[in-house]
Amino acid sequence: MIRGKKDFWAGLIYMFFGFGAMILARDYPMGTAVKMGPSYFPTILGGILVFIGILSLIRSFIQGGTPISGITLRGMAMVALSTVLFGLLARRAGLIVALPLLVLVSALGGKGMRWIPMLLLAAALTLFCALVFIKGLGIPLPIIGPWLGG
Repeated sequence: MIRGKKDFWAGLIYMFFGFGAMILARDYPMGTAVKMGPSYFPTILGGILVFIGILSLIRSFIQGGTPISGITLRGMAMVALSTVLFGLLARRAGLIVALPLLVLVSALGGKGMRWIPMLLLAAALTLFCALVFIKGLGIPLPIIGPWLGG
């Protein structure tokens, strides 16, 4: 008997994505830990997801949980809208506009959003992503896009 429905469904979702990553990665060479191939990271990450999914499934049969709340259309719509806005604005307006909008529009989908913490989160996440992805990894995404004179 399933006692924790959230853990049960979370476990199934983790396992689904974990096995999916492993299946998609099987057509590429694995390599070794020293010389990793294109399949190495997705396979390892997929295996970790499957393991976490199994633990979550086991927990769902042992430990009870809170009931699953209803799905809010507003939340789903705001997350989808924020993702589309990020995709449309990232190259044109730059990361400095697109990422804070992603955070703030997504937050509008939840209950009890507070502006100050969300603005701080948006600023910190923008700085972190600019340093890691653009400066560190060299991803060709403008920090300030051509719409803003960048």
